[in-house]
Amino acid sequence: MTFRLSHIIYFTDNMDGMTVFYRDVLGLPVVKDEDGWRELDAGACRIALHAGAKGEPNGHTPKIAFHVDDVAALRESLITQGVPMGKLWVTPEITFCQGADPDGNAFNISSR
Repeated sequence: MTFRLSHIIYFTDNMDGMTVFYRDVLGLPVVKDEDGWRELDAGACRIALHAGAKGEPNGHTPKIAFHVDDVAALRESLITQGVPMGKLWVTPEITFCQGADPDGNAFNISSR
């Protein structure tokens, strides 16, 4: 299964200020703007701004997200290899789950 970095997610309580910085100061175009979620095109991947949840799940650090074709199958494969993986979330728009690397850094695998 191929991993492809798709997003770096910043949790923020300052959605407007973060958008101004990445859009206006750095010049990254906004490519998705939904309630509590904004994505900016950073070339090889996107910078995603996630409103609120600043202290969850991993404090103030960013979380990387990988696009994979079959989230459920990869989740099961990672679990069998001893990787701690969270619940599989399935919505009409996206399938994803969170895991943790050996140092406890959170990452997502996602259909988006």
